[in-house]
Amino acid sequence: MLVDNGAVLNGQFPAAKLNDAATKANVGLVKRRPKCHWIAILYLANFAAEARRVELGFIGLGLMGKPMVRHLLTAGHRVHIHNRSRSVVDELAGAGAIPAASPSEVAARAHIVMTCLPNTDQVERVYFGADGLVPAMRAGQLFIDHSTVGLDTTKRCDDGCRARGGTFLDAPVSGGPAGATAATLTIMVGGDAATFERARPIFDVLGKNVRHCGPSGAGSAIKLVNQLLVAINMAGVAEALAFGVKAGASIQTILEVVGTGFGGSRMLERAVPIIQKRDFKPGTAVNLILKDLGLINALAGTIGCRLDMAQRAEEVFQAGRDTGLGDDDMAGLVRQFEKAAGVAVS
Repeated sequence: MLVDNGAVLNGQFPAAKLNDAATKANVGLVKRRPKCHWIAILYLANFAAEARRVELGFIGLGLMGKPMVRHLLTAGHRVHIHNRSRSVVDELAGAGAIPAASPSEVAARAHIVMTCLPNTDQVERVYFGADGLVPAMRAGQLFIDHSTVGLDTTKRCDDGCRARGGTFLDAPVSGGPAGATAATLTIMVGGDAATFERARPIFDVLGKNVRHCGPSGAGSAIKLVNQLLVAINMAGVAEALAFGVKAGASIQTILEVVGTGFGGSRMLERAVPIIQKRDFKPGTAVNLILKDLGLINALAGTIGCRLDMAQRAEEVFQAGRDTGLGDDDMAGLVRQFEKAAGVAVS
């Protein structure tokens, strides 16, 4: 293996230095043997590719993680994967990913390990379980968490990695499965700025808006702000559409007219086609947003910040789950407003 774990974060991935040395050594080879220059070029290209290789790990292959891994594979990375569901592991193995039996096995193989998990419990288990990442961490490794979790969990992960001589970045993402599939995610990163810059080429494979937001925890904080706005906006869109249709407007006209004014939003643009098709299979599920609202309101209580709208949004999403909408896309919340208004929004 040309790049060792301890060296990964020392400099701009030290493989670049190996490539420079290889280039200098082989320039002479090309000059001395012009008839065989194509052999030297092929050798040099292969050596450079191997020297640049940094073994990646990825844990959590759901609606977000699976397409993210596909992009990493397409970009030429070797990716070691683990997931509770075996079927998606087999699917990605067919695309070139390398299965691992546990998070600790991923940590043993990879220089950089990325996680994208649906809730705090799974993050805690993957990072700190008996076969978890942190107990298996080696000095110099980098762990990156794309999950949406509270700041307390982010701090625990960062502290755990530091104690083992490693580095941690919180890097939650926004854009949903569509953004993950299109590699247009917004990636909000907290942690050491130099480490962020060294990991930037990996982030750039996955997203179009990649930002270093500040020290450890800043990425998670920005993501919770994002989710607060998503939840309030979605609840408002669902209520406004039911109100508008009840008052005699059509949903399409609302989109075309209001959508171009100050009342327009990306959430309105996203929700209307879903509602018109009545296709509520989850992109971003009600339960997922409800989980995030729980994190938001809990943090607000801890830091002493009153969030009236967040509390009301949590009530709306909770009512949606209580009426059987929890596994549906959040646009499906319109059905509870339809019922309350006695109108069909279509």
